Amino acid sequence: MARRPPPQFADSAMRLVVFSLLAMAVICARAAAVTVLAEDPSPAAPRDAPALLVFAAASLGDALTQVDAAFTAQTGVQVKASFAASSVLAKQIEAGAPAEVFLSADREWMDYLEQRGLLQTGSRHDLLGNALVLIAPRDSTVRLKITPGFNLAGALGQGHLATGDPDSVPAGRYARAALIKLGVWPQVSGRVIGAENVRAALEYVARGEAPLGIVYSTDAQAEKRVRVVDVFPPDSHPPIIYPLALTRAATPLAARYAAFLDGDSAKAIFERQGFALQPTVATR
Repeated sequence: MARRPPPQFADSAMRLVVFSLLAMAVICARAAAVTVLAEDPSPAAPRDAPALLVFAAASLGDALTQVDAAFTAQTGVQVKASFAASSVLAKQIEAGAPAEVFLSADREWMDYLEQRGLLQTGSRHDLLGNALVLIAPRDSTVRLKITPGFNLAGALGQGHLATGDPDSVPAGRYARAALIKLGVWPQVSGRVIGAENVRAALEYVARGEAPLGIVYSTDAQAEKRVRVVDVFPPDSHPPIIYPLALTRAATPLAARYAAFLDGDSAKAIFERQGFALQPTVATR
């Protein structure tokens, strides 16, 4: 025979049941209220508000997020930005992704799309420039001057060099070109961590998982957990240029957005983030 619980536990159980029923009633009431609100959206965020899909290199994340907010505040147009390696984004556009604007971290991946007829004729132009830097964790004591034949391998010790994938990611391509030009690529090529994008490479160094990394100057400026060891000479690698273009899927909103990026408000934000401005001249 099952034993009955002592009276005090029975009273507690009854109170618990009553409390649970009241709580459920409150939850149901709140759910009903949420449903009503969902069916009556705020005029400030209507369901049919225009939106624009932008694909941009990972290194533009901080600056472009601010620029997009300014564009939305001025126009009411929502910007949905996807940040990744330029190679990944270009391949997605080729596969049919409905991006209307593409900002690449190098000219090669923009060339890739243009050669396949996936850009609007006349919309392409160079927007920004950047510099390439060698970084270390903030508390690192490494000192190194970037010159031909500099001892990068020795500075790495038993560690690895973090940068973008040299076979596809623009930052990695620039890094490999610079190290080849400086004569040190053979000593370190087997110790490179080829990250999926430059921000991933930055994170390896910021977390101390790599003693050194090669990223853009703007990335180092945005991450307080790293410091710049030295800047690569500009003539050691191809110019770091960010071209912008409208895709074949672009609407008039995309042209309006591109014009905003060339305007004073956006330029001021890009400059604060460390980017170099380029003359607004169509390159195709």
